[in-house]
Amino acid sequence: MANGSANEQQGQAAAQESEREEGGPPAGFGRRGFLAGVAGAGAGGLLGGAGAGTAYARESAVRASPKGQPPLRPDQFAGDRQLLVPEVVLLPDGPVRDHAVLVEGGTFRAVGPAARLLAAHRDGPAPVRLDGHLLMPGFVDAHHHLTQSFGKAQSFGQPSEIFTTIWEPLEHALDDETAYLSAKLAALEALRGGFTTVADAGTRAPVDVAAVARGTEEAGLRCVLGKIVSNGTGGPAHLGRWSGHPLVHPSLAIAVPEDATGAVLKRTADLCAEAGAVFQIHVNEHLASVERSLKSVGRRPVDYLHHLGALGPHTLGAHATLLTPAEMRQLADTGAAISYNPVASAWKGNAVAHATMLAALGVRFGTGTDGTRGDGFRLVDAAETAQRLAYGLAAGDSVCGAGHLWLEHATAGGADALGLGRVTGRIAVGRAADYLLVDLAVPELTPSYDLRWELVRLANRDQIRAVVVAGRLRLWEGWPPDWDAQALVARAAEVGPAVVKRAALRRVDPR
Repeated sequence: MANGSANEQQGQAAAQESEREEGGPPAGFGRRGFLAGVAGAGAGGLLGGAGAGTAYARESAVRASPKGQPPLRPDQFAGDRQLLVPEVVLLPDGPVRDHAVLVEGGTFRAVGPAARLLAAHRDGPAPVRLDGHLLMPGFVDAHHHLTQSFGKAQSFGQPSEIFTTIWEPLEHALDDETAYLSAKLAALEALRGGFTTVADAGTRAPVDVAAVARGTEEAGLRCVLGKIVSNGTGGPAHLGRWSGHPLVHPSLAIAVPEDATGAVLKRTADLCAEAGAVFQIHVNEHLASVERSLKSVGRRPVDYLHHLGALGPHTLGAHATLLTPAEMRQLADTGAAISYNPVASAWKGNAVAHATMLAALGVRFGTGTDGTRGDGFRLVDAAETAQRLAYGLAAGDSVCGAGHLWLEHATAGGADALGLGRVTGRIAVGRAADYLLVDLAVPELTPSYDLRWELVRLANRDQIRAVVVAGRLRLWEGWPPDWDAQALVARAAEVGPAVVKRAALRRVDPR
């Protein structure tokens, strides 16, 4: 199999850094044609047991592997310690071959040349050979609304600002149980799309956000859990409640600047800065929101937050599709981050954020779904496509950042925007073992010349063999190996329409 990038040598700098952390000289390692498994139980789940999802996973495990190798099995990724030898590893500086990773205690403990790691860990777990596969960081969704999944399709064809006609009524119709189901359904979709981390921007549902946390935790998804504090209360309690949780990272949110007083905006930003948490807020998304801000406070949203002193490295502004050059400069100067949500722009937006300009100015940004569809490969494709259509064509820019820019901001850049840059987003020593195993032995990537470009434009969700979060296998061949996801889907199909009916949504249908 000749998959991989023609520019793979760019990854050697990161490999050498990992080698220094592990110790020992670099060495090559030839590709082998066998698999060695490790025994153990799969990750735990709280919905169902050996149900339909588990049966599906067992059946799919017999799929043929490259070169006539024995088929991969989910139990090979179980246990507290695994030594994985994929054909390609996506390191911070690019894809490299002949490398291995040691996962222990949910963390990458060693990353480096395969021969050296195999020699150093002869007495450890049997190596799991993954010829024909890529090991890459999981995608990071920098902006999501986990309690909107029951009404997602209700937003199709609607005018841009639909929060008062669709989202507020929908979320107000939720109770603790349906909010939990919505969040877990969204978490399952995210995992199926290769996301290992999502940022929930806060729910308007009249529920304890613990319902959202329960859904994501049971699914095994890492979650930045926003709590809306527009009235100025509840922030410190929320930050303290989830401090130190292995998968739930607390965050404070205000939906839009006009929802809170200037004093509350500043205090919320300060609380997040003090706690090392992220302050989430929608900014400059639609023309109507910009004009409301101008009429109410005399400033555009980003400029207003800057005026208040509420912009900083702890601030995550969602969308930012309508920025002036001065506002871009304010973001760059303060270190604030943006979630670039290209599918949301296509579905309901007035504009596309100028992400390539933000990158050129050094503005931190991740990519987000905004709850549109939980598919990481389609998101990076949309991120590049939107830039090309909105800005690249007019400027004669045929590159628009190239594949590496979009992969970077969909993984490590997204983690950085969420304040989790030291936790996840990279295949690197000390980071959480949040990763995807992607099948490279497919027609779409054959022959291969530049893997990063190809992942952005050609890869598909169905190539994701495994999704691992914190070292635990969460999905195998698209379904959890240890809890009944089919039962969740069936329950959501029953409950979701009832919630939408109760919400009495006001849709515009000009057909």
